[in-house]
Amino acid sequence: MSTATRSLGLGSLLLLLAACGGGGGTPSADGPIAVEATDDACKVAKNTAGTGNVTFEVTNKGTKVTEFYLYAEGDRILGEVENIGPGLTRRLIVEVTEAGKLQTACKPGMKGDGIRADFTVTGDAKKATDSDAKLAEATKSYQRYVNSQADSLLTKTTEFVDAVKAGKVEDAKALFPVSRTYWERIEPVAESFGDLDPRIDGREDVIEEGLEFTGYHRLEKDLWETGLQPDSAAIADRLLTDVKEIVEKAKAVELTPLQLANGAKELLDEVATGKITGEEDRYSHTDLWDFRANVDGSQAAIAALRPVIAEKDAALAATVDEKFKALDALLETHRKGDGFKLYTELSEAEVKALAEAVDALGEPISKVAEVVAR
Repeated sequence: MSTATRSLGLGSLLLLLAACGGGGGTPSADGPIAVEATDDACKVAKNTAGTGNVTFEVTNKGTKVTEFYLYAEGDRILGEVENIGPGLTRRLIVEVTEAGKLQTACKPGMKGDGIRADFTVTGDAKKATDSDAKLAEATKSYQRYVNSQADSLLTKTTEFVDAVKAGKVEDAKALFPVSRTYWERIEPVAESFGDLDPRIDGREDVIEEGLEFTGYHRLEKDLWETGLQPDSAAIADRLLTDVKEIVEKAKAVELTPLQLANGAKELLDEVATGKITGEEDRYSHTDLWDFRANVDGSQAAIAALRPVIAEKDAALAATVDEKFKALDALLETHRKGDGFKLYTELSEAEVKALAEAVDALGEPISKVAEVVAR
C-alpha cells in the first residue's frame, strides 16, 4: 500500500469501475477526458460528465511518479490509477450511476492530498448487475468471501491485540502475519474507507504526511525493533476498534463486477510495489505472508468472475489460470513450517523470479475488466 489511502472506493452511493481499458454500464457520450499531470499541476480538460462510464486519459509530463484519483465527499476514493511514471499515459474508467459533486486529484510523488479540482457528474444510469445475472452472482459470491475474511480478520486481530496487551511478545509476533493475512486478502475493500486505512495499515512514512503512526506496523516496530512501549496497549486497542469498524463497513458495501476485476489487479500491484521490495513489513520481514494473501485475494475475485471471463474470452481465462498456477507453485517453494521464509532469507535471484511471475500474471489480469465490461 502507499502511505496515503489507496482504494477502489467501494460505496453504495456511487458505483464505479477503475480499470485499464474497457468500460461497462451506460457508455458516456463523450470521449476520454485528457489529464496532464506534472510535478506541480493537474490539468483536467473537463470538469463535468454525464453518468455512465467516465474515462480519464492521464499523461505524466512531470519528473516524479504520480497517481490520479477521483474522490467523492469525505475523501472516499471512487477510482484511482497508480504508479504513472514520467512520460507514461494510463487510463482510468469510472462507472458512476448516480450524480454527485466529486473531486479529481493528481499526486506527484504519490504522497499528500494531491492537486485537486472540482468535478461534477450529472444524470443517472443503471447498474451492470441489474441486467446480467452472471455478473450479479459474481458480486454475491465475492461478497460472501469478503464476509468470511472479515470475520477471521476480527478474530485473529483480537488474539493479536490480546497478546500485545498481555506483554506476550513471542505470541504476538507469531500472530502478527496471521492476523494481517485476512486484511491483505480483502485489501481493496478494506482500504476504501478514508482514514481507516492509514490508521490500520500505514507504514512509518505516514508521519511525513502529517499522520500519526499507528496500527499494525507501529506494533510491528514495537515488537521487533524497539520493544513494547508505554503506549503499545493503547495503540493495540485503537487497532482493534478500527478493525471492528472496517469489518462492519466491509460487510455493508455494494460491489460491482468491475470493482472485482480491478481489485484483482490492484492486489497484484500491491505485491509488485510493496511486498516484493520488502518495504511493507520492514521490521518483521514477514512480507511473504502478505504476498501470499494478496495473491489469494486476487484469485478469489477472478474465481467469482470466471464464468463471465470464460464465456467472453476463453483464451484469457486459460492464460490467467496458467499464470496463477505458476505463481502459486513458485510461492510454495518458499514455505517454511506453517508460514514462509523471511524476506531477508530470499536471494536476489529468488526475489527476481517472484517479481517476474507477478508481472507475468499482472499483464493478463489487467485485461479482465475490459472483458467483463463488454
